[in-house]
Amino acid sequence: MAEIIQEQMSLYEKLQILSDAAKYDVACTSSGVDRQGDGTGMGNCFKAGICHSFSSDGRCISLLKILFTNECIFDCKYCINRSSNDVVRASFTPDEICTLTMEFYRRNYIEGLFLSSGVLKSPNYTMELIYAALYKLRYDCNFQGYIHVKAIPGADQELIQRVGFLADRMSVNLELPTAESLKLLAPHKSRKNILAPMRLVQQKMHDNKQEITVYKNAPRFVPAGQSTQMIIGATPESDYQILNVAESLYKKFELKRVFYSAFIAVNEDSMLPACTGEGPPLLREHRLYQADWLLRYYHFEAKELLDEENPNFNIFLDPKCDWALKHLEYFPVEVNRADYQTLLRVPGIGYKSASRIVKARRMGTLQFEDLKKMGVVLKRALYFLTCNGRMMYPTKIEEDYIMRNLLNTKEKLPDSVTGMTYKQLSLFDDMNFREAQVQEIVG
Repeated sequence: MAEIIQEQMSLYEKLQILSDAAKYDVACTSSGVDRQGDGTGMGNCFKAGICHSFSSDGRCISLLKILFTNECIFDCKYCINRSSNDVVRASFTPDEICTLTMEFYRRNYIEGLFLSSGVLKSPNYTMELIYAALYKLRYDCNFQGYIHVKAIPGADQELIQRVGFLADRMSVNLELPTAESLKLLAPHKSRKNILAPMRLVQQKMHDNKQEITVYKNAPRFVPAGQSTQMIIGATPESDYQILNVAESLYKKFELKRVFYSAFIAVNEDSMLPACTGEGPPLLREHRLYQADWLLRYYHFEAKELLDEENPNFNIFLDPKCDWALKHLEYFPVEVNRADYQTLLRVPGIGYKSASRIVKARRMGTLQFEDLKKMGVVLKRALYFLTCNGRMMYPTKIEEDYIMRNLLNTKEKLPDSVTGMTYKQLSLFDDMNFREAQVQEIVG
């Protein structure tokens, strides 16, 4: 009966269902690949990534973000598409994926494709369908734009490798921070099956780099690297545990990004957190992203930011300010003498402004007004910096004093944290599509 209903669905109806079903997957930003079109096909990929556009809840919508199918053989308790849920099911065909991508791209609505999927029949069957769609898109449609695809845990290595030569970025969702939580909420999945394709992609990327040095025109394997996603708040892990897992993934699997998705209660289950009306833990997600940035760009380690005695982030201060207040023995820092690594640890100084400081002071002595021009956020940095041995204002190097003043500056939180209505992203909301326009595309 379900197959008959699907056959009667229009492409537009499928698009509505499968774009809406994809909104819970946040691991879809693109960057790190430079692949120019050869002039014979459509699209290209710039190193800085495609032009991003974000909805009010911070989700990236610059890609055509869809599921291949929302049918699934698994019954993960946190997933809207789990097998036991009574939801309308739909599946694209490889040809329909190509039609949607090319037509949306021609109209300049998107600049790439993000393709995830439920598990239809088996991991291998689903991966074969995804491979067929990408192969048609690359070779029959000659699409040379950005493609981010999800690898299906449990699929054959050969299938994953073949898809990797067609995609720019590949990701395997870790789903939950620990194996224990995965066993509790997704008993049909295993940590081993999830990590196996991660390791395969990592090893194949290393092999491919050697192939490219020997054969200049060798095909590229996942040139933008791989990423993953963890659901935050569905299980009782602390921020310290989550950050340690992320750090381990960066070191062991050389991931480009770990994405954190605040748990959204879409199912009722005794093993899930009860609905309280407070919505997703977006502030916690925000703090984890800030800490993740410190791991990747500021040379911090997880054990410096949190420990077993203080396992969760301060809700009032960002992780960098919180660390600085706990380590006032390192401050104040003399901006005209401190090395790059030390400057990175000063609240209010980013990695770009730290680099500008190091370059600019070769030409002369820096003052506070110079730092402001370089992008230093002085309302935070002034408590931790000196210029020529002097602070910007008379300041006590005391934790309580500095904290009170930092809290008075009222940290600007992203729109996803302030004023959030918890309405989930729709592909059509922020782009002001009309049904007639979309039907014209798919018709």
